Amino acid sequence: MRFFTVVAQRSSLSEAALELGLTASAVSRRLARMEDRLGVRLVNRTTRRVSLTSEGEAYLAASMDIINRIAAAEEAIVSARGEPQGLLRINATFQFGREHVAPAVSAFVNRHPGVEAQLVLTDAPLNIMEEGFDLQIRFGEPTATRQVMGLLLRNRRVLVASPEYLRGHGTPKRLSDLTQHSCIVLRQEHAAYDVWRFGTEDSVRVAGGLSTNDGEIAVSWVLNGHGIMLRSEWDVASHVRAGRLVVVLPRYYMRADVMAVYPERLNLSAKVRLFVELLRERIKERTPDLQLN
Repeated sequence: MRFFTVVAQRSSLSEAALELGLTASAVSRRLARMEDRLGVRLVNRTTRRVSLTSEGEAYLAASMDIINRIAAAEEAIVSARGEPQGLLRINATFQFGREHVAPAVSAFVNRHPGVEAQLVLTDAPLNIMEEGFDLQIRFGEPTATRQVMGLLLRNRRVLVASPEYLRGHGTPKRLSDLTQHSCIVLRQEHAAYDVWRFGTEDSVRVAGGLSTNDGEIAVSWVLNGHGIMLRSEWDVASHVRAGRLVVVLPRYYMRADVMAVYPERLNLSAKVRLFVELLRERIKERTPDLQLN
């Protein structure tokens, strides 16, 4: 079942083989033996990719349910000893993952050598149920109902610009003034990236000559005086305090708290619970540097 979940979650047999440490031909033979034993085809194969049949979808769902139940049982036994063990798979966004989650993972595995950790960074949150993640660090609330969330950091997205840009182009006084400014936008999460929404009533469509899907690059452009950006305060607070950036239109901001999200089945998972506690502690130590009043 573990073998099949890896095959089902990869786009090709060669990708699955790389993950499993096998050759593509060995994966194909093993999959064929499974299908022969079950008497049904689980996977449609082409030269480039694989897709699940309806029987494969059903087998995947059953497999993941059983694997999760086994993991939960093992976790309960290990938790009784007080020492977490096993694989911890985490999904986070690129910059927050690099700056905060990765160092916390390093500290966690040093503290709990029985834990093996995988950290996968993406520009948009993955489906943690389908992808088999134990934990996701994301901004805002989860969309799936079978997920548990815990607050890591209260966070807002605020409008910022460099003093040099404001001296040359003026400071916007109203939200509608942003249409007359060069705005740097992030192309993320498949959303309408050029519409900035503040609550349910206020929004503005912005434009500018620069856009990217990388937050670090976008902040560097703002620092270089290319325009105004909507960015999380945890990322720009140090620049604001140092005078390198200025918050404009401070009454307008987006609520975007940093949340720990995990499947409902892992509500009592020791390794998830202890890692979230460690991450929260490490973020709390830096809170004065990450937030603006």
